[in-house]
Amino acid sequence: MWLDNELRKTMARRAFFRKGASGVGAFALGSLLHERVIAGAAAGESGVLASKGALNPLHFAPKAKRVIYLFMSGAPSHLDLFDPKPQLVELTGTELPDSVRKGQRITGMTSGQKYLLCVGSPFKFHRQGACGMELSEVLPHTGKVADDIALIRTLHTDPINHDPAVTYLFTGAQQPGRPTLGAWTSYGLGSDNANLPAFIVLLSGRGGQSLQTRYWGNGFLPSNHQGVQFRNGGDPVLFVSNPPGMSQKARRRMLDHVQSMNRMQLQTLADPEIATRIEAYEMAFRMQTSVPELMDISKEPKETLNLYGAEPGKASFANNCLLARRLAERGVRYIQLLHRDWDHHGDLPNGIRNQAKLTDQASAALITDLKQRGLLKDTLVVWGGEFGRTAYSQGDITKESFGRDHHPRCYSLWMAGGGIKGGVVHGETDDFAYNIVKDGVHVHDLHATMLHCLGIDHEKLTFRFQGRDFRLTDVAGKVVNQLLA
Repeated sequence: MWLDNELRKTMARRAFFRKGASGVGAFALGSLLHERVIAGAAAGESGVLASKGALNPLHFAPKAKRVIYLFMSGAPSHLDLFDPKPQLVELTGTELPDSVRKGQRITGMTSGQKYLLCVGSPFKFHRQGACGMELSEVLPHTGKVADDIALIRTLHTDPINHDPAVTYLFTGAQQPGRPTLGAWTSYGLGSDNANLPAFIVLLSGRGGQSLQTRYWGNGFLPSNHQGVQFRNGGDPVLFVSNPPGMSQKARRRMLDHVQSMNRMQLQTLADPEIATRIEAYEMAFRMQTSVPELMDISKEPKETLNLYGAEPGKASFANNCLLARRLAERGVRYIQLLHRDWDHHGDLPNGIRNQAKLTDQASAALITDLKQRGLLKDTLVVWGGEFGRTAYSQGDITKESFGRDHHPRCYSLWMAGGGIKGGVVHGETDDFAYNIVKDGVHVHDLHATMLHCLGIDHEKLTFRFQGRDFRLTDVAGKVVNQLLA
């Protein structure tokens, strides 16, 4: 009571400003707490083109309602997984021709090598599916869903090192501070589930590159659009559970008291971030009920667990893929899985076999499961890393081992569902998978295409910050129409 009185006295000193700002504050609060009511009215006016986010109406009818992004941190080798080069196998141990490199920059890890020796893949490639897509023998399960995926062999990016490349892939800029793709999606489309965040993150794998929380950050967008990390052990979300000795009733009383003070502050300052904090408290309270049920995969049928290779109670990429399907069923807008340890500067054959064993089955199972449940048609699934690997070896080449350095000039990524054609291969690289020969796709083009599947014109999804309108694709990007169903 004393705190309430002191707070009211402080606010009384700003009475004039309060009267002028209360309308703005009420609107900001209402836009968050009554999102569904506002969205419902818009839906009545514009039908299928309405959203629950900033875009009302959408720019065109969406094919995808949600995104599941399977990010392979460390950069899988496209040469050993998706882009077969038999001539490179024959040239193993010979110098990479200057006519191929063309003076392109390389990292400090190989720039000091006396020779840049070509090294072909030790893995066999086989044609898979009715489409005849060539895939590595280490991806047998992905081969089974080849007719459902679109394989891009000519994705390219600007950065040559991991952190700026991951930042660029997720935000469209190399410097930290911009909103991520998931945050833009949440901002533009809003949430379809009041009891779960619109943007959820799941991590797996050990070692390799560190995963920064800004890879799922909101940047300068309101903080309710940042990704929320769910954990595999202990509390699924940090600090959501009640501490020992606190009942749900006591938590509700405490929350009501905090919220009343926040609302007074909102009326005084009209800061939209206070409204965001109010909604965050309410979301956390609702998640206390919704999250434990969601994270319990033990009730899934045995055949479903076997399909993914999932094991209840363990932390794994397979479990996370199954959780991604459960999140998709519950209307989560953007689901981001990050799996570490694809950074194979040495011992690549063994490293890539191990990572494929951890990810191949579950990635394909996700496609199969979504398709069986009728969810693939409106769920966009993306699989790939931040750049590719070099056609030349980092370090010595032995019969059993070699490594590959970073290569941003071209690499492979696949997409499925949500308005994307299945069974197609887009783009062509040279005989060394070093340069693009036909139909290159820049990271900005990938973003533009993904947003298009969600019903968004990438040039029109903007947010004004520091005096200018920002967008995910900056001043570039074009939709790759050849990929669209």
